[in-house]
Amino acid sequence: MASDQLSPLLADLHLLTVLAATRSFTEAARRLGVSKASASMRISELERTAGVLLVRRTTRSVGLTEAGQQLVNDMLPAFGRISESYTAVKDLVGTPRGLVRVTAPVALGRQHLAPCVAAFLKQFPEIQIELELTDRFVNLANEGFDLAIRHTNTPPETHVAWVLCETRSVLMASPAYLAARGVPTHPSELSTHDCLLYLGGGHSANWTFVKTARAAKSADERVGVSIRGSLKANNSEVLRDALLAGLGIGLLPDFSLPPANADGESSLLRVLPDWQVQGFFGDRIYALRPWSAQVPKAVQCLVEYLRAYFASGFKPSVNSSIHQRVTKG
Repeated sequence: MASDQLSPLLADLHLLTVLAATRSFTEAARRLGVSKASASMRISELERTAGVLLVRRTTRSVGLTEAGQQLVNDMLPAFGRISESYTAVKDLVGTPRGLVRVTAPVALGRQHLAPCVAAFLKQFPEIQIELELTDRFVNLANEGFDLAIRHTNTPPETHVAWVLCETRSVLMASPAYLAARGVPTHPSELSTHDCLLYLGGGHSANWTFVKTARAAKSADERVGVSIRGSLKANNSEVLRDALLAGLGIGLLPDFSLPPANADGESSLLRVLPDWQVQGFFGDRIYALRPWSAQVPKAVQCLVEYLRAYFASGFKPSVNSSIHQRVTKG
């Protein structure tokens, strides 16, 4: 096909690649700023021009035919190079500008990213941010995100990963709960307590504890315990509120801890401070981006701003004087 014949089809071909990533006419139309009806009509016209069915439409999903998938596979590298070249040229202009789509966990986003983003946008008024908060793992490339903020132990090797800060999981309970039910002195005692479980990431109702380095007598002090309780949730803010209500003992990422009061005391108390639970929440917070040869200047600015913000310190203190505070009341 001659280039003059191909030119009118380029926008529709690009639409097909977006549809392949989103598997939804509604989401593809939203990302491209067109109506769902227009997107559907353009794909139908593309199929008429190609003389072959490219998309399978059902009432519940959208998929590609073999011909459609082959076309998308062949086009994606070219569209990727076009996008990178356009970004590089646009970034020659001094002022960072453009839209940055970011995804982050709900609790981390509400408590820390929201105020950080507000300050960032005042400093960079020509950058727009679209922030989507979700606790599910998002496929950045398929869903059109520029950046993900995640706490994890192992960032994917296919992504560029900027470390924002260290983080940790802490076992917490309210003073009222510990006063009523007693303070555990060993992980095995948790089997007799009400425990709150974080859902997501394949976590089961079993916690594995390792003695912290400062308290361990040997490197092999590991304890597994089955836990039970009345509440499971996939959001650390929900678990924090349940802990404050005295429903049991639960794990929180340190960035979700309630702030200390004027006397420097937390409304939640650390449980088993000499033990660390394995496999929850991750030990670092990262900014993640699928690897590409060119990172847009707006994304670079946001990452550097986030690194400075998180490096400045944002975690509340953890009061571990459990016995003293529980026995006082």
